[in-house]
Amino acid sequence: MKSIAEHINTLARFCGKRDVKSLDRDSLNERYGTDCADVMVLFGGSILAGGDVMAEAIKNKIARTYIIVGGAGHTTDTLRQIVQSEYPMIRTANLSEAEIFQKYLQEIYGCEADYLETRSTNCGNNITYLLDLIEENRIPCKSIILCQDATMQNRMEAGFRKYRPQGISVINYASYAATVRFAADELSIQEKIHGMWEIDRYINLLMGEIPRLRDDRDGYGPEGKQYIAHVDIPESVENAFSELKNVYGNQIREANPLYAKERR
Repeated sequence: MKSIAEHINTLARFCGKRDVKSLDRDSLNERYGTDCADVMVLFGGSILAGGDVMAEAIKNKIARTYIIVGGAGHTTDTLRQIVQSEYPMIRTANLSEAEIFQKYLQEIYGCEADYLETRSTNCGNNITYLLDLIEENRIPCKSIILCQDATMQNRMEAGFRKYRPQGISVINYASYAATVRFAADELSIQEKIHGMWEIDRYINLLMGEIPRLRDDRDGYGPEGKQYIAHVDIPESVENAFSELKNVYGNQIREANPLYAKERR
């Protein structure tokens, strides 16, 4: 089971990209030569930790414009239930992911994003509708911070690379970094992470990403469904996935056709 935990963490590091150690002005300046990005985007597929990251970013002024993207998708009901349970003053029924996170920022932190995108249902049109919003509102965007749930961060960036206009620098910052450990005869998340998935759901989401990220007939890359740009998957990640599939093969998340709207 210790080796299973290590394999899960291998997938987590690959999927949950962070291009800076912490999301602050000093880290941005050290890595990119600027202490403020043009745009920061939080995607609604994230757990509540993403809202905390966004609030901290707004407080520290690490971007000039803040956007939340998300309609209703496979993670929406979970987000609604968690927010409603933890913060009863926030009514989440029938709200989009973007609207839920906006209310969370307003109620808990006293701040808010500048723009909301509320129509998208999957990682593909998360990106295309985001780019439409930026263009329609003439938002200056030479640099953009993407913040998505750690299980989906790599794919979100790959989707952005497929559609992005020339000259936009992308900065990844997954909404959390989790470490799975084996102790007391069970797998668990080492860190305390706000709104974290149950361990089985977390494993399910991580494992669902590898087939999607592959650039083959069945994957989402240019040689497959053409939803994302090409992604190089290291051998160590493929090996970890294969080992996990021997244990969790039936837990690989299938795409839900209810949310498979067009990408553009």
